[in-house]
Amino acid sequence: MTELNKLTLADARDKLRAKEVTSVELTQSCIDAIEKADALNAYAHKTPEIALEQAKAADARIAEGDAPAMCGLPVGIKDLFCTKGVPSQAASAILEGFKPEYESTITSKLFDAGSVMLGKLNMDEFAMGSSNETSVYGNAVNPWRRGNDDAQLTPGGSSGGSASAVAADLCLAATGTDTGGSIRQPAAFTGTVGIKPTYGRCSRWGVVAFASSLDQAGPMTKSVRDAAIMLEAMCGHDEKDSTSADLAVPNFEAMLTGDIKGKKIGIPKEYRMDGMPGEIEKLWEDGQAMLKDAGAEIVDISLPHTKYALPAYYVIAPAEASSNLARYDGVRFGHRATLEAGDGITEMYEKTRAEGFGHEVQRRVMIGTYVLSAGFYDAYYNRARRVRALIKKDFDDVFAAGVDAILTPATPSAAFGLGEMTDADPVQMYLNDVFTVTVNLAGLPGISVPAGLDSQGLPLGLQLIGRPWEEGDLLNTAYALEGAAGFVAKPSQWW
Repeated sequence: MTELNKLTLADARDKLRAKEVTSVELTQSCIDAIEKADALNAYAHKTPEIALEQAKAADARIAEGDAPAMCGLPVGIKDLFCTKGVPSQAASAILEGFKPEYESTITSKLFDAGSVMLGKLNMDEFAMGSSNETSVYGNAVNPWRRGNDDAQLTPGGSSGGSASAVAADLCLAATGTDTGGSIRQPAAFTGTVGIKPTYGRCSRWGVVAFASSLDQAGPMTKSVRDAAIMLEAMCGHDEKDSTSADLAVPNFEAMLTGDIKGKKIGIPKEYRMDGMPGEIEKLWEDGQAMLKDAGAEIVDISLPHTKYALPAYYVIAPAEASSNLARYDGVRFGHRATLEAGDGITEMYEKTRAEGFGHEVQRRVMIGTYVLSAGFYDAYYNRARRVRALIKKDFDDVFAAGVDAILTPATPSAAFGLGEMTDADPVQMYLNDVFTVTVNLAGLPGISVPAGLDSQGLPLGLQLIGRPWEEGDLLNTAYALEGAAGFVAKPSQWW
């Protein structure tokens, strides 16, 4: 049987249970695909030996007839997740050579469920970026191309390697993390599905921190059903994470009925941005029509503080990053600069960080240190926190008025070319998060669903935002949207 790597999680699971394929065959198919795809630079650290060992164990477990849904399914792990004995660098030179002695809670859950790890996936350094151009491993490349143009496109960021690997069938699914849109934006750019769960639904323990009050892990998959299957395996209370919610994890897949009759879908007027491309506008209108045809009620809503979301995010996230990244000092682990005679501890810190951190990380750490400094703490950081509370209240008010989900574009454009948004104006790059950051600031679940192609044949995604803790309901609405959109396009293989 050929091209097993192109299966969805759901199809592969059913074939494994029916004894039509083995996990070893599935895994080998993915390993073979990975070996031919170096041009995409999606994998930073390949682990074929570990994968085949895990696959053999999964096959034995399936043969015994006691296997969870994820058992035997090969996945990629974003380099932000600590994996025991395997390099976990967060795509940064400062963590070169770091092999954790422990396993992140989420990878532990996936491995306990029998999942197979194919390797660690490329990403923006410390998850800081929207294009996967800040990685010490070099750029990850989108498998999609504009028409007959050979220009390399971004797969989005920071989970760019995850998005590229899923879209190019280099794994059946992947883990991602989302601090301001880092699951949903790459999913939209690559024609895949990405869900950011409610803050606290998935443990952050063992995930290298960027901004602790915003970071949340989630799955990146080929379909909404796959997202439901993998999310269930990743969720659950964890005593090692003080922000982890002690809530039962529902069977998300069982909630996928596709019936959304009577559901109220909110359309926020503030998301109609000046200069929004006509194709994005049309896609949004088409999405509304699809949900309406499926029996949902479309209502106009207002989220008045939306315009303050990006400025608030780019104060809060760098502030938390500057605090979290203070631990990378060359003393205990990771890179340490070579010192000259007479250098003291201050010189060691300065040289190590100058060598170890890339420009974007340095920029955000400096912004964060500035907004937390004595004279500016109230003017910037505390004000941003108050704005965040107002943004959350906007959503609370809308949901209290009976809205079940909110439909918005996922990104302001299709994937752009690598190098097209240069260092010259970082704000242009930050605008990529305009539709996604509000969800992180409010701690809500959000999902990106591929819904169409632009005039150059590139995928475009729509975002659905759900009520807190109601990922099952959100996934069901996304399932209805996915069915109506009927998106089946795949990138043509050039790599």
